[in-house]
Amino acid sequence: MHNKLKKIKTAVFISGRGSNMESLIKSAGDQNFSALITVVISDNELASGIALAKNYNVPVEIFDKKKFDKSHFESNAQRVLLNYKIEIICLAGFMQILSKNFISKWQNRIINIHPSYLPRNKGLNPQKQVIEERAPFSGCTVHFVNEKVDSGKIILQEKIKVMQNDNVQSLSDRILQREHEIYPKALNQIALNMIRIKN
Repeated sequence: MHNKLKKIKTAVFISGRGSNMESLIKSAGDQNFSALITVVISDNELASGIALAKNYNVPVEIFDKKKFDKSHFESNAQRVLLNYKIEIICLAGFMQILSKNFISKWQNRIINIHPSYLPRNKGLNPQKQVIEERAPFSGCTVHFVNEKVDSGKIILQEKIKVMQNDNVQSLSDRILQREHEIYPKALNQIALNMIRIKN
């Protein structure tokens, strides 16, 4: 009865509402999904994603950025990740930039979702950039995290057409819906590869 797929233990880092985190948790609830969301780590004690994770009975660890500087946040997060035997980290609306030291410990095991069709529109407020440039499309991209912001190897991405009457909010909302589809897909793909390598 317990010959279910051995799932890859995954942590999600959040700073805010946790909508991408929720889509990952929901997808991971499927027995055929290759990853399991084992713990959520937040750098903001007011993040609404904390209550959301607890609703799904996922343990949450909070190291608030007002009380923990980056190095203390990372050393505490590292301890939690080792305790839970985590193999993949998903950044989901996580607003800190991780240090080179931390990233090198987790080389090719940290993934992020960015609301643009990378390499276009890196950094903050990509939809504002898209609307101002009158670009024909935007999108969302799941990529590995390296030392440069929004520059790691692309895992999965999707283009989203910019409509004539779009504003920053309407475009962001449409992209977010698509993020909720491609982030779980990308995580499943990465986790499946890890399982294959192990076996």
